Amino acid sequence: MNQKKILFLDHAAALGGAEKSLLLLLSHMDRSKWTPVLGCRNGDLMANAADLGIEIRQFDFHRLRQNSNAVSAWRETARRIAEYCQEAQVAVLHANTVRAALYGAGAASQSGIPFIWHMRDFWLTEKRPNILLLDRLAKRWIGRFAARIIANSKAVAYKMPFPKKTTVVYNGIDLQAFSPELNIRPFADNSILPGHFPVIGMVGRLRPWKGHHSFLSAAARISSGNPEARFIIVGGSPLEEATGYAQDLRQYADEIGLAGRVSFTGHLEDVRPALAAMDIFVHAGDPEPFGLVNIEAMAMAKPVVAFAHGALPEIVVDSRTGCLVRPYDISGLADTIDQLLQDPERMRILGRAARKRVEDVFDIKDTTASIENVWDQVAA
Repeated sequence: MNQKKILFLDHAAALGGAEKSLLLLLSHMDRSKWTPVLGCRNGDLMANAADLGIEIRQFDFHRLRQNSNAVSAWRETARRIAEYCQEAQVAVLHANTVRAALYGAGAASQSGIPFIWHMRDFWLTEKRPNILLLDRLAKRWIGRFAARIIANSKAVAYKMPFPKKTTVVYNGIDLQAFSPELNIRPFADNSILPGHFPVIGMVGRLRPWKGHHSFLSAAARISSGNPEARFIIVGGSPLEEATGYAQDLRQYADEIGLAGRVSFTGHLEDVRPALAAMDIFVHAGDPEPFGLVNIEAMAMAKPVVAFAHGALPEIVVDSRTGCLVRPYDISGLADTIDQLLQDPERMRILGRAARKRVEDVFDIKDTTASIENVWDQVAA
C-alpha cells in the first residue's frame, strides 16, 4: 500500500484543547496509509509530537491582527508551506486551528494541494465578533480554498457558510486513559477536600467566558442548604494570558461566604485525579464549540450538569447522562445540583450512563476513522 503524506498545521506553541485533540489523532491514525508531518512553532506541541515520532517542519505563524506587516508575513509563510507541499509531494493539507487555516488557504491556492479546514470554534476570534458580517466573509474566503471542512460539533457546523462541504466529526478521547476507579487519595491529600463530603467541580482555563463566577454563585446557594459540600475549580492560564482574573475569583469566593469551601488548584497537567475526586461535574460557561473536558468527566463516570447551549446538548443527554439547565439560570443550576446531591443512587446511574455514552459516541478510534475517511475522499 502506497503511503500518502499529510501535513498538519497548528499555530499554537502551548497545548490547548485543539492541540490535545490533534496529538490524540496523530497517535491513533493509520501510519500504514498516512505519513504525518506537523508544521508548527517551537514549543510544547512540537515536543509532544516529536515524542510520537512525528516529522516536524517549523513555520512562522505570525499573529495577523493588529500587525502592520500582516500581509507580507502571511504571504511569506503561505509561500513556504506551499513550496514544502510541492517538494515533499504532500497529498493533503490539514489545518487544525483558525490561524493555521488562514495560512493553509494561502498555501493551497498556490500549491493546488487539497486543503482540509478543521474548525473547532464558533468564530475566527476567541470571542463573538462585534461585526458578524466580517466573520462570515472571512470564513467564506478561507472556505473557498478548502476541499472539505470538518466541524467538531453541529453547533459549529451551523455557523459555517458551506454546509455541503462541512462534515461533523466529534472530538474523541482515549477511553483507556480514563478509569472511574482511579485512586484519588494523592489528590485529596493535597487539597481541602475531606473524603466523606460531596464534591462539585469544574475544569477550565481561567477566562471569564468559562463561567467561574456563575459556578461560584451557584456554589454559594448550594452551601446555604448543604454546608458540607466542597467545590473545586481546576484551571490556570496554560496559554499564558496574564490577567488578574484568578485573584478576582478568590476575592469573590470569600465575599460570598465560600472561604474554606472552595479549592483553586491552578493549572494541572493531568486533570484526571481532580475529576475522579468530584461527585458532580459542572459546566457553567458561555456556549462551547465542543468542550472536551465534559466527555473526560463523563468517561470518569461523573454526571455533568451544564447550561443547555452550544454543543452541550449534543454531548449530555438530559436526565440520562447528566442534566441540562436553562442557559445562565444560576438558581436552576444550584437547584439541579442540590437534587442530585440528595439522590446518590441517581448520581451513580447517570454517571454509568455517561461513561457508556462516551464509549458509544466519543471514542478516539471512531473519531480517527471518520477523519481518515475524509482524507481518503479528498486525496482521491
